[in-house]
Amino acid sequence: MKPLPKRAALVVNAKSRKGRDLYQRAQALLIQNGIELIATEGVRDPAQLRPTIQRLLESDPPMIIVGGGDGTLSSTVDDFVPHETVFALLPLGTANSFARTLGIPLDLEGAVEVIATGERRRIDLGMIDKDYFANCAAIGMSPLIAETVPHNLKRWLGRVGYFGWAAWQFTRFRPFKLTVGNETVDAVEVRIANGRYHGGTELVEDAEVDSGEIIVQAVLGDARHRLLWSWAASILKLKGRERNVREFHGVELRISTDPPLPISIDGEVLAHTPVTAHVAPGIIEVAAPRSTPPD
Repeated sequence: MKPLPKRAALVVNAKSRKGRDLYQRAQALLIQNGIELIATEGVRDPAQLRPTIQRLLESDPPMIIVGGGDGTLSSTVDDFVPHETVFALLPLGTANSFARTLGIPLDLEGAVEVIATGERRRIDLGMIDKDYFANCAAIGMSPLIAETVPHNLKRWLGRVGYFGWAAWQFTRFRPFKLTVGNETVDAVEVRIANGRYHGGTELVEDAEVDSGEIIVQAVLGDARHRLLWSWAASILKLKGRERNVREFHGVELRISTDPPLPISIDGEVLAHTPVTAHVAPGIIEVAAPRSTPPD
């Protein structure tokens, strides 16, 4: 086991759902658990998040702890790629899919304990063209929701508000044609997965962050109710939940849709089809729970 550094910078997205409330608490817990904070930044303007991390990375700190939701985390992983700095996370968002994939507790105390007692883990990142992402990109309902959901709805109502908004947007949604490589299918949703979780639910069970491959999972069908069945079956772990999905595995996969559609990358709309999805194997180190219990 390669231990984690004991010196770190802390950067929290103070506009994430929990960030503003938990920024001070996170500092106190990290210090109590033996982490020396060499810099702390509570970023209120999301546009300043990446510049803040880029500035900190110029001095190559041993570890940077980033607090926020999946969109925050995914928008910052690109900057860690050319550095040896360990990427640690505090899950302060709504779905926290990347934290779930890594096995990091969703409560602040548990996440801090991982940073204090866990280990380094080298992981893959997914890529949409030249844009790195941590966990999952999606085509279909997810971009439609991400483009329209009011920020304060997520902040005050959390997952309940998020799923309520999703139900309303469902009435606007239409199935589409998906082409992966040379194969075309009718689809109601596409998940481009580096990790197993999307929207806080385990959907792509074969995806691993250190597998060296990307998975494109298509929910098949030409009617909206197929998407409802897929999500319900995955949430409830029903038998036969894989019957209406098709998976494509590879290091690099070309993806197009008819009509062209937006792509949400860890919750933020950042691309449009057609794109090439591929994997960047073992490209960053993250703070992860111990693979073996302490002596």
